[in-house]
Amino acid sequence: MTTDHDPLPANLAYACSLFPSVAEVCRRLGVNRQQFNKYLSGQVRPSRHNMRRMCDFFGVTEWEMLMEEQRFAEILSVRTKPIPSATSNLEIRHIETLHANSANLDRYVGYYFRYFYAFGYPNRIIKSLGTIYERDRRFFWKNVEIMPSDIFGTAYSFTKYQGSVFYLGERIYVIEYEALLATSITSMTLYPSYHARLNHLTGVQTGGPTKRGRKPAASFVLLEFLGRSINRRQALKSCGLFEEDTIDPRIRTHIVNRMPENAHVFEAEQS
Repeated sequence: MTTDHDPLPANLAYACSLFPSVAEVCRRLGVNRQQFNKYLSGQVRPSRHNMRRMCDFFGVTEWEMLMEEQRFAEILSVRTKPIPSATSNLEIRHIETLHANSANLDRYVGYYFRYFYAFGYPNRIIKSLGTIYERDRRFFWKNVEIMPSDIFGTAYSFTKYQGSVFYLGERIYVIEYEALLATSITSMTLYPSYHARLNHLTGVQTGGPTKRGRKPAASFVLLEFLGRSINRRQALKSCGLFEEDTIDPRIRTHIVNRMPENAHVFEAEQS
């Protein structure tokens, strides 16, 4: 007499092999090691609750966890490539899925001046220096803001942001966080450029002020393309917080935060 083959122990062992040790998996899952060993040996089946926790942790469905071993290994190897084991969890894999589905952003690699009306300083415009760069076919973003740190405007502070860039559904998404304290996130949604020469990108960004208040806010934003190689020190010298009438009117046209009379949502027109 034969019994049905249970693929769960082998699949569970393979999923654990992507981590430094079974002990780390147990620690991060909050599961007793002896009990987990019984799952690995096939002596005991996990409860529904523990099965759901393990599936969420490894980023698979219960149906996938019970697949034939080779197929399961193929699925998991794709989803975990090349996530470091220390952060190999479901939440990180969501970001990897966006990178995997993003269209090529090679054309947009380079440096930009970023302009938008400051959330915390009425009628002032922030001009900062950002860059889109590529690592292992993934695209990332860094941005540096120079802001006054006293009421007289004689002392300045640097705020650095970093994040990821995705090209999805004919839109470019930049998701950044404040790198030092990681206490704020900004999201930009931009139109791609269809011109032969890349000049600027326009769109909408959401976030909140880092210096004054906690109110979520949205604004129009413009990225002015500078090139792939620039004098960064010189570019940073021209960044800061400016009175609106000191900024090129052609740039201000794209970032003035006005809604048409009959509009019901905040929308950016394609330029």
